[in-house]
Amino acid sequence: MSEYKISIHDMPEDDRPRERLLKYGPESLSNAELLAIILRTGSRKENVVNMCGRIFSEYNIKQLSQANISMLTQIHGVGNAKATQIAAVFELARKLEGYTDEPKRKIRSPADVYSLLYPRMREHKRERLVALLLDTKNHVMREEIISIGSLNANIVHPREVFKAALMESCASVILSHNHPSGDPTPSREDIAVTEKLVDGGKLLGIDVLDHVVIGDGRYVSLKDEGYIR
Repeated sequence: MSEYKISIHDMPEDDRPRERLLKYGPESLSNAELLAIILRTGSRKENVVNMCGRIFSEYNIKQLSQANISMLTQIHGVGNAKATQIAAVFELARKLEGYTDEPKRKIRSPADVYSLLYPRMREHKRERLVALLLDTKNHVMREEIISIGSLNANIVHPREVFKAALMESCASVILSHNHPSGDPTPSREDIAVTEKLVDGGKLLGIDVLDHVVIGDGRYVSLKDEGYIR
């Protein structure tokens, strides 16, 4: 019988991932073994431990975390069910990165915006404009996705931003979007969109406090750069 036809139940008990986790703790397991516990089953020709070992021989953990459902299902032995399990685990990890024990996250600086949004925005392959709706004490009341795709002053309309702001009766707004290239240097369109939204906010009595552009491990504040006064 070949290695790939060995059932996980045929493995010595001390070699099975679940039993090893119970005995030694999760930190003692490899990435492949941890994923095997999540997926639970392999295929008729390959047990789950071997499958997960193969997956991590083809992808590192960052690449796997960035793969969408379509990409995951192209991996041999991974169907829709297993793909959704993998995607769900990494989404939980991203949510944990942005988690705070505070009832409402308070924004004190552009660094706080970056800390809140970077775990979720760093892996998007397209630009995503987000508005943080703030109360009078700069606590985040709500996070609103405004647009997906390259920013364009002709496409991003103030009503899309301020409709949600008015519904929440928020005091102010902070904008943020990602640059998939990793370089957070603001483009001319970024500046034009910001100026348009700042002007729209003034008419409605809702201040646009900042626009933070997020890159790969760094950010730029348009307020700090002098584009918002």
